[in-house]
Amino acid sequence: MARPVPTIDEIRQAPKVLLHDHLDGGLRPATIIELAGEIGYTDSLPSTDPDELGRWFVEAANSGSLERYLETFDHTVAVMQTAEGLQRVAAECAEDLAADGVVYAEVRFAPEQHTARGLSLSEVVAVVLSGFAIGSHRAAEAGHQIRVGTLLTAMRHQARSMEIAELAVEFRDEGVVGFDIAGAEAGFPPTRHLDAFEYLQRENFHFTIHAGEAFGLPSIWQAIQWCGADRLGHGVRIVDDIARTPNGHRIGRLAQYLRDKRIPLELCPSSNVQTGAAASIAEHPIGLLHDLRFRVTVNTDNRLMSGTSMSREMALLAEAFGYGWNDLQWFTVNAMKSAFIGFDERLSLINDVIKPAYAKLIG
Repeated sequence: MARPVPTIDEIRQAPKVLLHDHLDGGLRPATIIELAGEIGYTDSLPSTDPDELGRWFVEAANSGSLERYLETFDHTVAVMQTAEGLQRVAAECAEDLAADGVVYAEVRFAPEQHTARGLSLSEVVAVVLSGFAIGSHRAAEAGHQIRVGTLLTAMRHQARSMEIAELAVEFRDEGVVGFDIAGAEAGFPPTRHLDAFEYLQRENFHFTIHAGEAFGLPSIWQAIQWCGADRLGHGVRIVDDIARTPNGHRIGRLAQYLRDKRIPLELCPSSNVQTGAAASIAEHPIGLLHDLRFRVTVNTDNRLMSGTSMSREMALLAEAFGYGWNDLQWFTVNAMKSAFIGFDERLSLINDVIKPAYAKLIG
């Protein structure tokens, strides 16, 4: 008799690993309202009721309108312009993830988007790192252990990637574990930032690249073969290089290379449905990529805009594909193997935290 699919409440108790989460996409609605009041931004908000505001974010992200989707970030970024605001958002991020059972998270943000009220890039990074430390300490006091690594993101339509890459390396011993570029893919190929990626490689530093979400295989190919990405942010369009045949699946050369090299895919199911990269959770390419044993990881992307959490993402996949604890452990270990922290620390979390917990759940 088949075992029942794990429920979201059961999944919440399991250790999870998150590699792709945007700080400005995960604020608490109540915090947005309070911070807006402190900086005189309240009148610009769609609502000052936390529940209504939370629903507005999800509905705007679901609208199919790029303008409305981008407007959601205008509101979150607006209240993340002071040291106090940034620190609070980062601390609450760590607490919220830990309460959801996340034991390791890499949270990314673009420092250049938080200097409108006079903070320097270095001050932005320092205060976010302090927020993560505060939140992790509070989580531990509440009985939830979490380790948060920080990724610094450069916007691909801007020209500050080298500056942000140097900033990431400057803070590498303070909690910044990697670098990323994000923003519209079409018209802004990752090769525009080749000097930054070459610099990071010379510094022996890790980086991921948003590629293969809205744009297809050329974006993935450039990210890997020209830029040398350690991981792919999303990368869901790699399925365009996989063809179904009467005898199974024919994997193209790029997809085969990706699979052979175990290059991690930071897949974000709910977000991909919102942006049209997948028609539904049940039709999401993660099912095929899991079956073909690509290095698949499960992620939240923007928890506020998607109304989601790591537990919810895994529960949706379990329901859609019939995944059990072995599958959820596989996703979790994949993510931990792919993290940008040192090998010893990754191994310790896998062997001392993740596997023992799943062994009890698998029974």
